[in-house]
Amino acid sequence: MTLRLHAYRHSVYSWIARLTLHEKGLAYDWVEIDPFESGVPASFLEMQPFCRVPVLVDGDFQLYETGAITRYLDEGFEGPALQPSDAKGRARQAQIVSIIDSYGYWPLVRQVFVQGWYRQKMGEVTDPAELSAGLAASPRLLGALERLAVPDGPYLLGDNPTLADFHAFPMIDYFAMAEQGAAQLRGHPRLSVWHAAMAARNAVRVTRPDFDA
Repeated sequence: MTLRLHAYRHSVYSWIARLTLHEKGLAYDWVEIDPFESGVPASFLEMQPFCRVPVLVDGDFQLYETGAITRYLDEGFEGPALQPSDAKGRARQAQIVSIIDSYGYWPLVRQVFVQGWYRQKMGEVTDPAELSAGLAASPRLLGALERLAVPDGPYLLGDNPTLADFHAFPMIDYFAMAEQGAAQLRGHPRLSVWHAAMAARNAVRVTRPDFDA
């Protein structure tokens, strides 16, 4: 039975799930759902009472929360292993995912990306104060990841990409779409090398959201 991913095309969390699906080589159907619009179908809210994306459906098994989805995809299906094999590596992976979720999403995506790029792209009014707040908060997050990344990469935890990379990349990539975000990223050499390595992966190229569609 084909997997179904209920997701929004511009959502970083939806992109995280898509990256994982492609890296595992799994076929899936995409069901577009915009959680920011009014009139979200009741059938979706039955699966996700908090009205967030993505939601994965595997037969009669439904799962929301992106971290749970990516671990399920890695552990429940054939394909390349996307998690470290040792306890310390898995702990570091979990730490990076938690840092991104707790301290990265709002300044990187909702403030810098949305105010510094997305709203301009869509011809909408921007909020300079929100952009400034995001730019002020971002260096702490970038600095933390710079220190946690292994020195000899090219990925955050070593030679092979893990769920930590797939969780972090969409948010940092969106952040770098804003000129001010890209400038901050260039000040972190380890993250800059990592960002380039991730951007070159086929899964990133084929799943990158299209803002012109």
